[in-house]
Amino acid sequence: MKILIIDDERSIRNSLKEILGDEGHEVEVAEDGATAIKMVDKDKYNAIFCDIKMPGMDGMEVLDKLVSMGIDSAIIMISGHGDIDTAVECMKKGAFDFIQKPLDLNRILITLKNSTERASLVRENKILKKKIYGADMIGNSAPMEHIKAMIAKVAPTDARVLITGPNGSGKELVARNLHQQSLRSAMPYIEVNCAAIPSELIESELFGHEKGSFTSAVKQHKGKFEQANGGTLFLDEIGDMSLAAQAKVLRVLQERKLSRVGGDTDIEVDVRVVAATNKNLQQEIEKGNFREDLYHRLSVILIRVPSLDERKDDIPELIKYFSEACFDKGMTRKTFSEEAVKMLQAKSWPGNVRELNNVVERLLILGGSTISAQDVKDFVNL
Repeated sequence: MKILIIDDERSIRNSLKEILGDEGHEVEVAEDGATAIKMVDKDKYNAIFCDIKMPGMDGMEVLDKLVSMGIDSAIIMISGHGDIDTAVECMKKGAFDFIQKPLDLNRILITLKNSTERASLVRENKILKKKIYGADMIGNSAPMEHIKAMIAKVAPTDARVLITGPNGSGKELVARNLHQQSLRSAMPYIEVNCAAIPSELIESELFGHEKGSFTSAVKQHKGKFEQANGGTLFLDEIGDMSLAAQAKVLRVLQERKLSRVGGDTDIEVDVRVVAATNKNLQQEIEKGNFREDLYHRLSVILIRVPSLDERKDDIPELIKYFSEACFDKGMTRKTFSEEAVKMLQAKSWPGNVRELNNVVERLLILGGSTISAQDVKDFVNL
C-alpha cells in the first residue's frame, strides 16, 4: 500500500513513516498542505494521513482540495485537539476516518485494513458500471462540450438520433449516454453491430423467428427489437444493413410493430432507435445502397462525433483515463512525462480514441516507470 503522511511536525511524520514502513507499506511524507497537493496531483496513494492543525493551508482546506480533485485515496484526518464535532465535520467533507493523537498503532492498522476493503469495493463498482453503462465521455474541448449539451437536450425525449463520425471516435459512447440520461434508462439497452451480422441472418437477429421457419430454427427466438422493448436499440454501422432489412426496419419505425421471420402475427414494440455509421449516408442513397425514407426516419437529430485530431486538447485527460483503466486491471502504476504527453498531442490519430487507448496500454507495458519522450519515439509510430 502506498501512503502519504501530511504533518508539519517532523517527529510525527518520521514516526508514522517508520511504523508503517515496518509493516511493509511504501510511505512518503509532506510537511505542508501545498506540497502534499502537488504530490497527489502527480502520483496516486491508497491512503493519506493528514493533520488538521497546520500553518498555512490547514488540514480542513487540504481535505476540501483533495476531495475536489476526485481522488480515490482514503483520507484519514488526525488531530491532537479533536472532538466529536470535528470528527463529524471531517466525515461530512469526505474523510474516510478520524484518529486522535496520541496515535495508536492498532487503530491505524485497522483503519488501513478497512480502507483497503473499501477501495476494493469502489474499484469493483467502477468496473461493474463500465460493463453495464460503458465509459464516461472524457474531455472538455469545445467539440465535446457541444456533444454533451446536445445529449442533455435530446436524451429526455424519444427523438431518434443518427450518430456519425469516423471509426474509433466513440459513437457508441454517445449512444450509451443518450440511454443513460433518458427516461428509459431503467429499461433494456440493446446493441446490434449491423456490419458483424451476415446479411442472411440480420432479419432474424433484429425481428426474431418462429420455430421451424428455416433449417436451423429449432426454437422460437425473440429479436433485438423485442429484447429492447421499452428501452433503447442501438443500430451500429447501419450503413452496412441490407436493403431488405432496411425496409423492415422502416416498417417497425412507422407502425411500431413487427412480425418474426416465419410468423404472421404482428407484435407491438415500444423502442427508441439510435443509429450510427461511419459512412456518408447521403452518398449511399445516391448509389442506391441506402433508403432515403429510412434516412429521414432515423435522422430526426444528427450528432457528429469529431475525430481525435479535432479534439487534441482532450488527449491529456484521455491518457489519464486509459491509464487508470489499465491500473484497475492490475497493471503497474506509471506516469507520463509532460514531454511524452505533448508528443502524443502532436501526433496524427487516424484510429482516433481507440488507437490512443491501445497506444497508452502499449506504453504502460513497454515504457519505463515514467513514460518518457524516448519511450514514445521507441514504441509509437509517429
